[in-house]
Amino acid sequence: MRMWVNGELCAAEDARVSVLDHGLTVGDGVFETVKTVDGRPFALTRHLDRLARSARGLGLPAPDLDEVRRACAEVIDANPMPRGRLRITFTGGLSPLGSDRGDAGPGLVVALGEAGRRPDTTAVITVPWTRNERGALTGLKTTSYAENVVALARAHEHGASEALFANTAGQLCEGTGSNVFVVLDGQLHTPPVASGCLAGITRALAVEWTGAQETELPFDILERAEEIFLTSTLRDVQAVHRVDGRELPGGPGPVTAKAMRIFDERAGNDLDP
Repeated sequence: MRMWVNGELCAAEDARVSVLDHGLTVGDGVFETVKTVDGRPFALTRHLDRLARSARGLGLPAPDLDEVRRACAEVIDANPMPRGRLRITFTGGLSPLGSDRGDAGPGLVVALGEAGRRPDTTAVITVPWTRNERGALTGLKTTSYAENVVALARAHEHGASEALFANTAGQLCEGTGSNVFVVLDGQLHTPPVASGCLAGITRALAVEWTGAQETELPFDILERAEEIFLTSTLRDVQAVHRVDGRELPGGPGPVTAKAMRIFDERAGNDLDP
């Protein structure tokens, strides 16, 4: 693997980031995960727009998006693969030990790894921890991801691939790395960004392409929804067949199956929608 680290392409074994990088010491950084298909990134413009928004929300300098695009192109060209996970990480850079930032400037790392296609359906669990819809990091895709690591580990312990959170108001919010959609009376709904969920790229496209409604939903809607599915960069649209102990009937339901078909068709026709 060859990676981009702070201005240059290098072999993975030669890649170096300082132990004093603020992204390592205090999680002061933002990131994006981009799907690549046959050497081409999907929805890169939307991802870079969100990277810039997240950096601005964290108070980091604006990333040079031309440099980020160049880094992505070089990394993709250097690591040919049919389907990949492109990770862009933008950090606070060299800083003192503590929360104060240094003045050395931000760090940029771009790496690419292989990614398999996800199964059509999956199991999820709910967790007792909540998202804070009024927090300083709400809506930002930051490297402060330990809460997600803990929840996802619990999901794996229970034979699931994702964990779903409520927010502090008891509303359905999101997964550790996904957005959630539910079908009620045949209509498709997803929590609004105001719930505290990340404004997912795949979520936005799914809303745009399927006409899903953004609706405040109680967390226990998962016990009654006719269908449930997840969206994320590497899942695209993925049906849920089990929530905790509740089994949903069959494979992808009719609304989910239609959403999967629409997403595949639209994404296949435009790699930078």
